[in-house]
Amino acid sequence: MGNVPEEQKLYARWLGRGARAGLWLLSACFVVYVFELFEPHVPLHALPSVWSQPVADYRALTGAPAGWGWLALLGKGDYLNLLGIAVLGLVTAVCYARIVPALLERGERLQAAMAIAQVLVLLAAASGLLVVGH
Repeated sequence: MGNVPEEQKLYARWLGRGARAGLWLLSACFVVYVFELFEPHVPLHALPSVWSQPVADYRALTGAPAGWGWLALLGKGDYLNLLGIAVLGLVTAVCYARIVPALLERGERLQAAMAIAQVLVLLAAASGLLVVGH
């Protein structure tokens, strides 16, 4: 890896570890769901009849939350799976945040500002602030 800047190596290292952790978490949560170690919010036998419904009907029939409401249901086997997905979705933001100190240490203020902006955009997108329409 000869002339690869240190912050790129740092980003790659954190990305690899974060992706692995997210995939392990996703797999573990799936095992919990499949073996019904936690009661699901929507019983498995009910899924075929509600899957084909429009979202509004699905939510009304199952009591499914909107937006970040799924966090309140993490004790349910089916919603626990979303935790692994959320971790995978946050890995990039964490990686950008992690390289900011390294960029500032090298005097790369513009690059650091761009990394901070990227983190802010990713967090704003995840928060639902940028939702258009519905």
